[in-house]
Amino acid sequence: MGKPNHSGGIFLKGLSGYPRLELLFFVVVLIMYVVILLGNGTLILISILDSHLHTPMYFFLGNLSFLDICYTTVFIPSVLVSFLSVKKTISFSGCAMQMFLGLAMGTTECVLLGMMAFDRYVAICNPLRYSVIMSKGSYVPMAAGSWIVGIVNSTVQTGCVVQLPFCRNNVINHFACEILAVMKLACADISGNEFIMLVATTLFTMTPLLLIIISYTLIIISILRIRSSEGRSKVFSTCSAHLTVVIIFYGTILFMYMKPKSKETLNSDDMDTTDKLVSFFYGVMTPMINPLIYSLRNKDVKEAVKHLLRRKNFNK
Repeated sequence: MGKPNHSGGIFLKGLSGYPRLELLFFVVVLIMYVVILLGNGTLILISILDSHLHTPMYFFLGNLSFLDICYTTVFIPSVLVSFLSVKKTISFSGCAMQMFLGLAMGTTECVLLGMMAFDRYVAICNPLRYSVIMSKGSYVPMAAGSWIVGIVNSTVQTGCVVQLPFCRNNVINHFACEILAVMKLACADISGNEFIMLVATTLFTMTPLLLIIISYTLIIISILRIRSSEGRSKVFSTCSAHLTVVIIFYGTILFMYMKPKSKETLNSDDMDTTDKLVSFFYGVMTPMINPLIYSLRNKDVKEAVKHLLRRKNFNK
């Protein structure tokens, strides 16, 4: 077993060899990042300032928006710098921090989406007891629990990875330090780490997905029992934004990890440029689209934004 080799840092290949593409993607990603900050920042602001939005659903939404800002800020600034820099290395400690924060945010989002699905289930299927079940004493610990689960999961997995010896050429064919890519650099048996990752993925990705599926199955059954088409439409509109976000979030994950790979990709550590871009834009597109979905498909959010703009103009 070799000695750890962290002195030279880790080289993030990204779009090395495509200088024109790097300049183009710098502009595109910068614009997307600004939209993410503005869109999610606005949702956080109105959920705090508008008293009509002081409900469990918008408390969860505020957490989701803050999470998306944190998640993208973990890696987008460093990616933007790498697009304009010849030096594309990151220190091992910086890589470990990026890996820890990215995994923590990703896990938290999965659990939080499951909590939001449960909230919609109670609101639609048990409306008379909604204020009792989803009281402040319930939804605040639910949101806090999502963050704690993410941090604990990331602490365990990242802690196991950084203890591995790294004695190969430290090159990651990606834009950021993704945990599986870092593990593959180790010159030791990583089967234990892969097992921990499998267990964690099952618990913190598939379990929330199962909760979402069960919740929406019960919601759909409840909606179908409503005789009025107008009533069905009104009830469905209260959860359509969250359902759209879930479909985009999990749909992209399934596309990334279940699509067929070429023999060359399967038999080597190389990643096709298209795969890298799809993986990268998955991490950027979802946080950018979330506030747009909640703004366009939610009457309360649209009214709150209009009220905020009117108040701003009045103060001028």
